[in-house]
This record gives sequence, C-alpha cells and structure tokens, in this order.
Amino acid sequence: MKLTLLGTGNAAATACYNTCFVFSNDGQHFLVDTGGGNQILKALQEAGIPLPDIHDIFITHEHLDHILGLFWMIRMIGKKMNQGEYEGALNIYCHSELIDKLCAIANQMMTPDVLRQIGRNILFVAVEHGDQLKLLDSDITFFDIESAQAKQLGFTVITRDGIKIACCGDEPYNPVNEEYIRECDWLMHEAFCLSEEADLFKPYEKHHSTVKDACQTAELIGVPNLILYHAEDSHLQDRKRLYTEEGSRYYSGTLHVPDDMEVFEI
Repeated sequence: MKLTLLGTGNAAATACYNTCFVFSNDGQHFLVDTGGGNQILKALQEAGIPLPDIHDIFITHEHLDHILGLFWMIRMIGKKMNQGEYEGALNIYCHSELIDKLCAIANQMMTPDVLRQIGRNILFVAVEHGDQLKLLDSDITFFDIESAQAKQLGFTVITRDGIKIACCGDEPYNPVNEEYIRECDWLMHEAFCLSEEADLFKPYEKHHSTVKDACQTAELIGVPNLILYHAEDSHLQDRKRLYTEEGSRYYSGTLHVPDDMEVFEI
C-alpha cells in the first residue's frame, strides 16, 4: 500500500495545497478529499495517477477546502467518459446529507454533457457510521467523528497484510471513536500550528489541534507512527523541522510531517 499526500495545508494555505491524499495498491486508487480547486489535477498528474485510473473518491465533509476540487474531477472525468476515454464508474462516497449538497452544486455548475453522467456512470454512494467497504484489497470502515461543526466521517483502513491506518478527519481525535482507533499502526491527525503559535493561529476557535496536542494524543493512544497534516503554511520550508522538534518532545513514536507530494510505503 502506498500513501501519497497530495496536499498538506489547512483551508487558508496558499503556499501548499489543501489537505487531500490517495491510497494506491496494484494500480487501484482511493482518493480522500480533493482540496479547494483545480490544483488537484496537477497533484494527481505529478503523482503519476491518470484520471481514468481513479474510480473511488471519499469526501469527509462539506468544507470548501475539501470539496471544490471534486467538481474539477467530475468535470474532467465526465468529459473523458463522453469521449470513451474512461472505463467503468466513478464512485463518490460521503455521508447522505452531503450528497444532496454536492449534487445541488454540480447541477448549477456542470454542463449538460457532464450532468448526464451523474447517476449513470458518476455515482454518489452514501456511507454512514460503521459502514464498511472493500477497496484496494483492504477493509475500510467509516466512523462519525462527532464534529462540533459540520458532520464529518473519519475512517480506518486495514490492508491485506493486516496494517491498520486510522484517519481522524480534520478535527482532534474524539475518544468516542476509541474502538476504531485502538491498535492502529498509523494515525493520521491534523495539526493546525505549533503550540507556541496558538495565539496567532487560534486553532481552538476552529476546532483544531496544535502539534503538541496531536502528539500527546498519539502518545496516549500508543500508536507507533503518526502523520501530521492540515497545517498552516507561514513557514513552509521550515515546517517539517519545527513541527518535528516540538512533536518529539511529546511523542516517542515515529513522527512524520510531510510536504505536499510526499509518499509513504505502508
């Protein structure tokens, strides 16, 4: 299993792309969120993932930095379908309340030739708390993160080799989801900013964590590998070093602070 962080930034980031990533295995791909614009197309191109090879997209929640790239995906893939350059269906997974919103936006934005593919070959598939899918020869389970803002789903992936990856979405880990997070080998957790910069970036007002918070959580859970993402970009070139320095004071496992396009072998 390969994990590519296409984007690592929070909603306000401009020096890097908004957080989205893709799991890949044996030529199959599972794209999680799409960022806030058509840069998703460039990111996938740089990752060497052609649009016709993407058949499964999961959208965690409705915020703009997670959904706007989806409409570029729908537009470009819909046109490829019309031109006979895309085989099979595109499945877009999200919770049922979000489907209506995404379809409403698509109906206002898309041309008729693309719209006719929605419901035919572009399929919105509702997933809810506890639902499971079999993708990439792996077991994926979704869970409601009990967001204080918009409804949001996180998920776990258990690979065919038994490796468990947990994604908490873009809010702090909620202990109500302990049954899904326990015994994970990799934890993906948001880290909005350094603890010393909390007064500047105000993560708690936005229901986010500092690096310190995320690392303390991972240490408490006992997860051996931690990936931090959804971060500010004010000092992007030094972010990896600064976040690692702060995080290593509170977390004894292997800490990863990826840049855009960084790849992990799971």
